[in-house]
Amino acid sequence: MIGRLGARIRDWRPAPPPLPPELAGLAGPDDPDWFARELAIAAAPPWWFWCGLLRTLHRVPGMFGRLEVTGGIPEEWLDGPLLLAVNHIGDFDTFVVAAALHRAGVTPRFMATRGIMTAPVAGALLERSGGIRVDRGTDVAAHALRVTRVALAAGGHVVAYPEGRVGLTPDGWPERGRTGLARMALAADVPVIPVSQWGAHEVLQYANDWGKLRTALRALWRQPALRVHIGAPVYFEDLAPGRVGDANRARVRIAAALTRGLAPLRAGEPADRIAFADPTRPTSAVAAFPGGVVPEDIP
Repeated sequence: MIGRLGARIRDWRPAPPPLPPELAGLAGPDDPDWFARELAIAAAPPWWFWCGLLRTLHRVPGMFGRLEVTGGIPEEWLDGPLLLAVNHIGDFDTFVVAAALHRAGVTPRFMATRGIMTAPVAGALLERSGGIRVDRGTDVAAHALRVTRVALAAGGHVVAYPEGRVGLTPDGWPERGRTGLARMALAADVPVIPVSQWGAHEVLQYANDWGKLRTALRALWRQPALRVHIGAPVYFEDLAPGRVGDANRARVRIAAALTRGLAPLRAGEPADRIAFADPTRPTSAVAAFPGGVVPEDIP
């Protein structure tokens, strides 16, 4: 009985919208079943439950810190499509970014790794809410690009972390990241809106142990500043999809924009290290622009 209940909970997922006939040819018999579901969800308007959840959950960051949002998105752009790039600093920052973007009028569709998307219940809810599964290093990795194209064509607001993981640079400045987001932007012919953030790393430590509870309780008391800046779009008119080197050039521009947007959020803090000490966080990576110094010759 308990085993059957556990299996039902593990396998449960909300019913997706129907797959539009014009997209039926994109999902073949050899594709995983989640691909057709994600295509259908990407083409549909935002799920009512997700919209309601955003209205509720946007208050969560305010419990653990002081949310400060600067910049914004022109109102005429909010009908989409939007492709937003965010620097990744900790496990709590998705809540902070969701709240900040909701305040800016955005209904985000987060790109997430396979481990998150396959989690029982939470993964199913994220998928139905427009989450886009990214299976890096596999033969279905390109499916994320196809789903993203459909979402953007439907006016969706797609949010991605170019670094592909929580940043592990000793100084806290963004890593150069991967080329996936850059290739998506070039293929869809849309600019990227950089969303820089700082402070969420103080709410939940890096390691997955009881220390997460300790840092969360400390944040409840200390109320750290949770700063988010929505920057000016990064354009790629001079670049082309598939041309050698252009995806890397776009990637560098995205990292530069995120670094520039992050600099004022870190004003008064050391440029060569993270002021908040988290001994559980590895420091094995190198920033795209160490110390937050971006050369003037990068667009």
